[in-house]
Order: sequence, then C-alpha cells, then structure tokens
Amino acid sequence: MAKTILIVDDSSSLRTVVRLALQRAGYDVLEAGDGVEGLKQLDAASKVHLIVSDVNMPNMDGISFVTEVKKHARHKFSPVIMLTTEGQDEKKQQGRAAGAKAWIVKPFNPPQLLDAVSKLILP
Repeated sequence: MAKTILIVDDSSSLRTVVRLALQRAGYDVLEAGDGVEGLKQLDAASKVHLIVSDVNMPNMDGISFVTEVKKHARHKFSPVIMLTTEGQDEKKQQGRAAGAKAWIVKPFNPPQLLDAVSKLILP
C-alpha cells in the first residue's frame, strides 16, 4: 500500500512540482493551500505518513500549522519537512521547536526532497 504525503503550500505550481516528484516515486499525495486547509485535509484523511509544508502562507503559516498538527494525538508523530524560501537559523529553530524534522530551502531539486522523505517516512 502506498504511503500518503500531505503537501501544504500556497503556490499551486510548487505543489504540482512536489506532487509529481512524489507520485513518480510511488506516493499518494494530498494537497492544501494553507495551514487551515492542511488541518482539514488531516482530519479527513485516514492516515498521513508525512507532511511537506511551506512556512510563508496566508491564513495560517507553516510554523503555526506544525504546532497545531503536533497537538493532535493522531498526527503527533507524523514527520514534517519544511520546504521554504526561509533559510535563517532563527526560522529553522522555530520550525524545529514546533516539531519539523527537516528543512529544505527553495529552490530545491526533487531528488533532495525524495531523499529526505525516504529517511523520514514512517513504516
């Protein structure tokens, strides 16, 4: 059975690039345009094995989104990869404190993302 990954990013073109890379690697993909939509997708999904989230988004940013995700027992241990233009150490520390396991700075290359996903995805 394929693993399910949720992509949360306000850029539909970036979501498409990430989705295609993940689908080619055999993953099922859910998408959301911001943190609020991401939480709704998590509530509706039976199991999400990993989350890829942007930091800068409208309605609910990525750090707040990860903080909310980690409050839910069902998703507390779901690994999160932040995929963002933000590269400052302060933002990375906020992400880690919220529960993010990896930080990839855009522009990124799909093999870099797939490598991080394969290391973090839960069985």
